[in-house]
Amino acid sequence: MTAVDTLVGMTPQKTPQTMKPATAAKKLGVYLEATPAEFREGVVSRDELNALQADPPEWLRDLRRNGPHPRQVVAAKLGVSISGLARGGITDPLTTEQIDAVKADNPEWLQRERATQAEVRKEAARLKNQK
Repeated sequence: MTAVDTLVGMTPQKTPQTMKPATAAKKLGVYLEATPAEFREGVVSRDELNALQADPPEWLRDLRRNGPHPRQVVAAKLGVSISGLARGGITDPLTTEQIDAVKADNPEWLQRERATQAEVRKEAARLKNQK
């Protein structure tokens, strides 16, 4: 029996799928720079990500509740696109408190971007109904 014969009969060990912390943070909807050092400096397996989603630790619950939030979350909470945030001059992560303050102020750019977003959604729905 040769070494090749031995290898053919063996089942390969599955290596766990891992991702960079930035990818995991995006999937969790949190701002990477606000996560604990051990999260930022390691790699995250698919099983670890699933565990974080199923039973979030206190640091993750706190980040999701209070922020700072990444741009895609800020945009969603304000009801605008990420591009709309940039046009409004918001380029940094915001906390929930800061997002609430922007909503309360309801600046002209926010009203304009929300209207634009509503038009985009309406057009997307119209196109979907045409098909």
